[in-house]
Amino acid sequence: MQRRKWIWYLLLGMNVMLLALLGMQYVKNQRIQEQIAGKVLRFHVLANSDTAEDQNLKLAVRDAVGSRMAELLSDVPDREACEQVVEAHLPEIAETAQAVVREAGYEYEVHAAIEETEFPSKTYGKFTFPAGKYEALRVVIGEGEGHNWWCVMYPNMCFEGSMYEVVDESAGEELKKVLSKEEYRAVLEEGNYKVRCRYLTFLDDLKE
Repeated sequence: MQRRKWIWYLLLGMNVMLLALLGMQYVKNQRIQEQIAGKVLRFHVLANSDTAEDQNLKLAVRDAVGSRMAELLSDVPDREACEQVVEAHLPEIAETAQAVVREAGYEYEVHAAIEETEFPSKTYGKFTFPAGKYEALRVVIGEGEGHNWWCVMYPNMCFEGSMYEVVDESAGEELKKVLSKEEYRAVLEEGNYKVRCRYLTFLDDLKE
């Protein structure tokens, strides 16, 4: 009876410790995500619907807007300058997207704005950006109810060779310049894997 009571207290203590560790990790992850969000600008294109035609139209809009933004943002020194350029060219961005829609034979209205947007966890090459709120250039086609396309506009992980989410070494180097060492490690897919492994090892140790 005494032994069972001791085991119960031990398990309770381990559960409390585990919850505390998980809580600390959650707070840390939240802090890092918010820090990363303050240093990047995302790009978000929303299709009218999930029909094949609307999804193809979304990609055509993405390509047209992306091509223009690659020109406009080629020399921006930081996130603030990037946002200023995007803000100044919002009418042009909307017009560029609208022209693609009209040429494809659709009557959808297109809206472009910089907004705070909830993003899921998203991987680009070997980099995984944590889920959370980010400032983003949002291009909404029609009802905007279809599957989305998103990437990182600053530093450039969207355009040129990165348009289809194939992130080259130069994009990684630019990201490394923008983020702190802790933040950079956090977005590395390998780093995320190591964190998961540590949790699994910790849980296995509790079972033994």
